[in-house]
Amino acid sequence: MTDPHQALCLAHEHEAQGRQPEARRLYAEIGSVEALTALGKNLLTRPPIEPYEGVAKIVDAANKGGAEAVYLCGTMSALGAGLAQNWSMALQCVAASAERGWQNAKDELRLLGGTSIDLMALLEPGTLREVHRTPRIAVAEKFLKPEFCDWLIARGRPKIDRARTFRTADGAQDKARDNSAAEFNFVEIDVVLAIIRARIATLAGLPAKGLENTQVLHYATGQRFAPHYDYLDTANRAVAKSIAESGQRAATFLVYLNDDFDGAETEFVKLDWRWRGAKGDAILFWNVDEAGKPDASTLHAGLAPTRGEKWLLSQWIRQAP
Repeated sequence: MTDPHQALCLAHEHEAQGRQPEARRLYAEIGSVEALTALGKNLLTRPPIEPYEGVAKIVDAANKGGAEAVYLCGTMSALGAGLAQNWSMALQCVAASAERGWQNAKDELRLLGGTSIDLMALLEPGTLREVHRTPRIAVAEKFLKPEFCDWLIARGRPKIDRARTFRTADGAQDKARDNSAAEFNFVEIDVVLAIIRARIATLAGLPAKGLENTQVLHYATGQRFAPHYDYLDTANRAVAKSIAESGQRAATFLVYLNDDFDGAETEFVKLDWRWRGAKGDAILFWNVDEAGKPDASTLHAGLAPTRGEKWLLSQWIRQAP
């Protein structure tokens, strides 16, 4: 196949249909900046994961002028994953990507402050106010600015799909919830989301490496998440391996991304207490007690909107075993 565009389309098709060896071979044969970037993303997100090779391909593509590739280098620098954490370098990469014409980078620079980005202010986590001691629950008013909330909704909207649970190893759909979710994997996180994740980790007092993939949740009118626990059941063999490798899901952090709806509170069933934040408000609750044991008093539900739609950022945080 001599047409590079046609070859790239075929490689994408292989990838989408699960034929990763064929996709990787073809990306490597094409060898263009776009193909190298696609190969790097594939190696980082599609099993079998090959992190070192994936990062190397993206860095190679960035050095060869790739706009998306240097943008991804910015994200990796912000996360300290794949590349050493360096917030200044992260912003420089986003600026370089914007100069190369990558639209996402242009939009992100405007959101972050354009030519006068105040990094210290962006990373300032804010403050928590305790509302319950047992279980441990705190809220952070105005955790996110409205424009950051709008950014997250816009990022999540094209990706939303039926939400899943962790009752089984494969995260199957569950009748307990009928809302939608958009999950952001390693190469889908941007610097904005990396900043938000860093602030969440600081407020929770837990290492950022314990943050699971961030999700943006969507509840249409009438959709809900029935009463449930966020901690992982240590007696469930399907998730025991995950707990052993990554730790217990110790805390949950939720941010209300809009407020033009009715109902849709977060309800703590055993406390007989409901909370609903304004746009940008956040709640942090611990799913385990101070000894690290699952806390049954954290039974909670995502109630349904009675009018309009609800958008949330949801961040689960693991605590190292």
